Amino acid sequence: MAMVLSEEAGMLKDAAKGFLADSAPVSQLRKLRDTESADGFDRDTWKAMAEMGWTSVLVPEAHGGVEMGHVAAGVIAEEMGRTLTASPFLSTAVMGATALTRFGCEAQKGEWLPRIAGGEAITALAVDEGRKHAPAHVETRAERSGNGFKLNGKKSFVADGHIADMLIVSARTAGGDAEEDGVSLFLVPQDAAGVTIERASMVDSRNSARVTLENVELNADAVLGDVDNGYKPLEAVLDAGRAGLSAEMSGSAQECLEQTVEYLKERKQFGEVIGTYQGLQHRAAHLYSEIELGKSIVLKTLQTLDLAPDHAAMMVSAAKSKMGSVAQLAAQEAIQMHGGIGMTDEYDIGFFIKRVRVAAALFGDTNYHTDKFARLRKY
Repeated sequence: MAMVLSEEAGMLKDAAKGFLADSAPVSQLRKLRDTESADGFDRDTWKAMAEMGWTSVLVPEAHGGVEMGHVAAGVIAEEMGRTLTASPFLSTAVMGATALTRFGCEAQKGEWLPRIAGGEAITALAVDEGRKHAPAHVETRAERSGNGFKLNGKKSFVADGHIADMLIVSARTAGGDAEEDGVSLFLVPQDAAGVTIERASMVDSRNSARVTLENVELNADAVLGDVDNGYKPLEAVLDAGRAGLSAEMSGSAQECLEQTVEYLKERKQFGEVIGTYQGLQHRAAHLYSEIELGKSIVLKTLQTLDLAPDHAAMMVSAAKSKMGSVAQLAAQEAIQMHGGIGMTDEYDIGFFIKRVRVAAALFGDTNYHTDKFARLRKY
């Protein structure tokens, strides 16, 4: 497949760019932070996204979606990265839709996918339990109880967890800690008895939560996929989210470079525009080449997810590893080349470095995915 966007994806990109610039600029995130918004995102903006079909981009047409694929989802995420749009797009429209579309039974699809497509339901993936991303490290237990299961455990860094209507929870039904076999996935309503959700304040002013499950009783129909065989589906859902994050970081990196180049053209020092200094030109040129390489890897990853999702893991790790380092480089260079004012709250650059730090670490940082890429390449 050609490493360029299709005409349809290009039109979606232009539409997303215009809408987000007008309706969800960085100033919206600043306002959400300053007013200490209880939701952490603007529900009217989210409703407008749903009306444009963004929430249904990965939902099959049979369940009310537009089924445009991961390239389309990545295009939207990339433009969100440019404006640092706070929304449950990644957790719901990407990961929630992927989980239910690929691994849900017909009853689960019928209940949740139309609501996701319509922007009426928010989902969140509850996977990590420690300070570092380790999806196979599952101490949360799911023991058989009557006709279903009883869940006990804790989850941390659950993106959009405190606003989710439904949690997708990984729990151990067999085996020992860190074993891939014996992991199962469960659909847990937010208001289920025994579920406690505590919002956690993140450095990037985005949503996260700590989830405690205490004797949570679920019927057997809450299982997503097969009992004991949930690790591969979990990785597939995570890969969809990782690819979306990579696209988002690509957008953030591009915006950091563009804002910096504009600043270099305007700022004068000792009577000279600093953009004429060769040292700064070299740094900007190097950053541009790194961003372009990252964009190519991300696009190829999104195309692979659409064409061969079961064989996309290595590409996903390559994209997450590369963009994690490139986006942080872009934000750091932006602050450096802005000088001291780059550290002030008055300028938006500080918001970018905070977000890319979190996005780079979420669902596996550069080191995690470099190691994973090396392991996968052996096979």
